[in-house]
Amino acid sequence: MAENLNYKYGGAKALVELHEINMYKFAETWRKAKKLDIKLPETDDEYYKSLEMLLFHLLNSSGNYMKWICKVLNLPNPGIDPAPKPEVIEKEHESYLKNMLDKWKYPLINIEHEAFYSPEYPSRWETKYCIDAMLEHAVMHPIRHAYQLEKLIKEQK
Repeated sequence: MAENLNYKYGGAKALVELHEINMYKFAETWRKAKKLDIKLPETDDEYYKSLEMLLFHLLNSSGNYMKWICKVLNLPNPGIDPAPKPEVIEKEHESYLKNMLDKWKYPLINIEHEAFYSPEYPSRWETKYCIDAMLEHAVMHPIRHAYQLEKLIKEQK
């Protein structure tokens, strides 16, 4: 957790910590779904074709959010590697998650409050976000997918 770090903007610290908490909760829910052999609904979404692809999507997106933030703020690359390939992700996800979340803690420590709200920057999918909104998006992403998996677990038990 970033709790021992002194951020110039407390909101960034809170969102970094909430992101970490919810990524770990998603991973726990994912492992439960995998153990129960939960089937995902039919879809054309490539990231929902298998539990492994869903985990890849969450881990890779999480790293990409911080890389995007660093890029638009002209900060150094945070050094987050791409997520493990779906074929090995079940075995490698825990160590990858810990490493990736460790690299999430530091880039925003010295960024002033004002930089989180203005300006807005176009995301990879072309929606404009201020930094604070992208952090909130990063927090909600694992919450949304954990919720989806929890519903499927209840339906398929």
